[in-house]
Amino acid sequence: MIKKIIVSICLLFSLASFAQEGTSSPYSFYGIGDVRFKGSNENNSMGGMSVIPDSIHLNISNPAMYSNLKLTTYAIGGTFAVNKLKTSSQNEKAQRTTLDYLAIGIPLKKLGIGFGLIPYSSVGYNLKSSSTVNSVKTDSYDKGDGGVNKVFLGFGYQLTKSLSFGADVQYNFGQINAQNISILYNSGGLPIQYASKEDNKSNANGVNFNTGISFHTKINKELSLFSSVTYSPQAKLNMGNTRSLSLTQSLTGEDNGNVGDVIDITVSSVKVNLPSKFTFGVGVGDVKKWILGTEITLQGTSNFSNRFSDINNVSFENSTRLSVGGYYIPNYKSFSNYFSRIVYRGGFRYETTGLIINNESITDGALTLGIGMPLRGSFSNVNIGAEFGKRGTTNAGLVQENYMNFKVGLSLNDRWFVKRKYD
Repeated sequence: MIKKIIVSICLLFSLASFAQEGTSSPYSFYGIGDVRFKGSNENNSMGGMSVIPDSIHLNISNPAMYSNLKLTTYAIGGTFAVNKLKTSSQNEKAQRTTLDYLAIGIPLKKLGIGFGLIPYSSVGYNLKSSSTVNSVKTDSYDKGDGGVNKVFLGFGYQLTKSLSFGADVQYNFGQINAQNISILYNSGGLPIQYASKEDNKSNANGVNFNTGISFHTKINKELSLFSSVTYSPQAKLNMGNTRSLSLTQSLTGEDNGNVGDVIDITVSSVKVNLPSKFTFGVGVGDVKKWILGTEITLQGTSNFSNRFSDINNVSFENSTRLSVGGYYIPNYKSFSNYFSRIVYRGGFRYETTGLIINNESITDGALTLGIGMPLRGSFSNVNIGAEFGKRGTTNAGLVQENYMNFKVGLSLNDRWFVKRKYD
């Protein structure tokens, strides 16, 4: 038993390095990057809805759901993302393969414990802009990478047969790197010998909390009602900022090393507000056959801010997300027809992200689909999902993203803390 726990913890932290390579969105330039996590693969395939209790899947969004587990559950998920970027005059395409989450849930009768790693936000942009001031042309190249990760530990406790409560503590950490290379042109239209280079780094750390309640009751012999609430209070994320200036030889915005001295510039470290978050969901159905539900999420992102105070043309507003989804199982008891035991999931979500650029509110909407394929001879399963969505706009010189995310998740079950009858 101790060996299993040690191996699980080592696996969790050995994968932490993958959390830094998560997005190709130009909107990750702002705030702490592109906030990626929208639930486990199973929940994400239903539009991000997390209201449904489950005994063999780990619900990371609501810690109260840990109390529903009947078997120790290992959950891991990843995404292959294809992002088509479009402005009023240009089109680009980018791809990423990322880790979405890694978590373990352990049932202890009425108590459930969960811990894991979530790559919470990611930075990954490569932008070019040009300007002319007093007849002097400048090409500016901005690149960024990194992100913020969450390690969490929580519990869920079954207060009654219908009501559960849970809470978890989350430690946030990570590094965000940003670089700007500016090339000036002389009056003849030729670039000058050296380009200026500015390197910024932000080291993030902070703690926040999440609480949840889950409730379910019978409506009649066949139908049940499900509801859930989660709340995360506003928290502080400490951003230790550094900045350096130097020269480099570059005609295309590539960093070809430093020329001459590197000058360190004193910049203020800041405390970024992690927004408060309130989620309420309700669903109805037969848990062994079908469920349909909806969920609304409200975040206080109007108090959000950038890593550096000298980022202009952006402001923040409170964000709202609406999710609708559900699943259908033809016949979970079927032994002769494997496809009858597959879980078919679907849903959609729409949200205002809380980001306002050039007076344009950035929205995000997606259609989600997925299937859960049981592994023979066990309660474990493979969950495959797809997400087709659009974020942003081409108005006001901005970028519209048309994305396709293909997701794969594993939910592996085992039985711990059971005394062997035979050696």
